[in-house]
Amino acid sequence: MQIVFQDSQSALNPRLTIGSALAEPFLSYGRASDSREALRLAGGLLERVGLGAGMSGRYPHQLSGGQRQRVGIARAIALQPALVVADEIVSGLDVSVQAQVLDLLRTLRAETGMALVLISHDLSVVRALCERVVIMQHGLVVEAGVSETVFKDPQHPYTRKLLRAIPLPEVDNEWIDSVDIEEATP
Repeated sequence: MQIVFQDSQSALNPRLTIGSALAEPFLSYGRASDSREALRLAGGLLERVGLGAGMSGRYPHQLSGGQRQRVGIARAIALQPALVVADEIVSGLDVSVQAQVLDLLRTLRAETGMALVLISHDLSVVRALCERVVIMQHGLVVEAGVSETVFKDPQHPYTRKLLRAIPLPEVDNEWIDSVDIEEATP
């Protein structure tokens, strides 16, 4: 079992390069015979999460939040765990980076067969990624089931309240007609 933390900056040792941080588990658990092999395996992990082996020599502060989160995912899958717990891993990332990270998790889950526990307050993220959902209120489970079923027909009042709180765009079908295209063109 491994975990990917919400705060990717704090989760990485600022004194270690990304390559060194990813090489540690291979050495500690005897999956690499020496540092050279461990760094090669670390480079492979970086490739697998879409960063490229060239990132090995960088330090955490030299990476964006999304890149650091990918490093956290790489570290979590290094030893091929059966289960990864992802704690609010896309909060604080912009929407396009969130989508990339979620797509990466979906791909890794399909390729490795690992189980994924996603902890999130963002129900749109839960709906996009999770097959099953557990809704908790004050630390107690109030509803659980297949995501599609829970989202379509929530049974508990708290679940219904959470779903009503999801911000949805209010689309004005006439908005494009209200813009004078000729005036807006330079």
